[in-house]
Amino acid sequence: MQTVEMKRVESKQMRVMRTATAMGAMAAMLVLAGCRQDMHNQPKFVPQRGTTFFADGRSARPQVENTVARNQLHEDQYFYTGLKDGKEGDGLPAELTLTTELIERGQERYNIYCTPCHSRVGNGVGMIVQRGYRPAGNFHEDRLRNAPLGHFFNVMTNGYGAMPDYAAQVTPADRWAIAVYIRALQLSQDAKASDVAGAQVKDLHQIAHDEGMQPGFADPWVLPATAIYGTPDNQDHGIPGQPTGTTTTAPTAAPAASVAK
Repeated sequence: MQTVEMKRVESKQMRVMRTATAMGAMAAMLVLAGCRQDMHNQPKFVPQRGTTFFADGRSARPQVENTVARNQLHEDQYFYTGLKDGKEGDGLPAELTLTTELIERGQERYNIYCTPCHSRVGNGVGMIVQRGYRPAGNFHEDRLRNAPLGHFFNVMTNGYGAMPDYAAQVTPADRWAIAVYIRALQLSQDAKASDVAGAQVKDLHQIAHDEGMQPGFADPWVLPATAIYGTPDNQDHGIPGQPTGTTTTAPTAAPAASVAK
């Protein structure tokens, strides 16, 4: 009886060993199949690595003269930089025409990207400035009122002071449209009676009173006390684009004294 039982155990062990051997052989075949080098040893050139294939010993071929990357032709440098001979130019590039549609497009883009800092009227007291961000540029001060159109395009493209660039968010054409709309904002806050071509001019304070607005609605804008400069003494220390002074004397826009009807 012991002999029969031992034979059964040995037979079972042999089956297990044969199975294990077969599985091991299959695994080895799979591993060997995956080690083929057909796709690894490609006839290719590695960048910056030399080769004997070309006479000059370089694997990379020199680009054809005047080669330009796709979508990077930028033939009209003024359209893409706002600069002429290294200086900020004035006026629109040749690709654009001043139209009502262009101004409306600029208004739409301005309201999306610019109002958080500069406000809807461009006085630099946007909502996030009121929440503590650095005071933004006031488009109604003389420095920016007299700045060329290319200045605004250049600032949107490259940033200025605490303002980051918006080149990734706003296309060149839309940056020009925004610059044009800024000009319209400046005119709206600095218009004179002679600019309205004989239309009736009424005092803005009287209009606000007649419309039932709260007292002070038509007064000049002031920087809210919540706005800060972010410096230890809350002083402006010459960061580009801002006059020197404390938050209590930060720039305010000229009051819109009158409007045309």
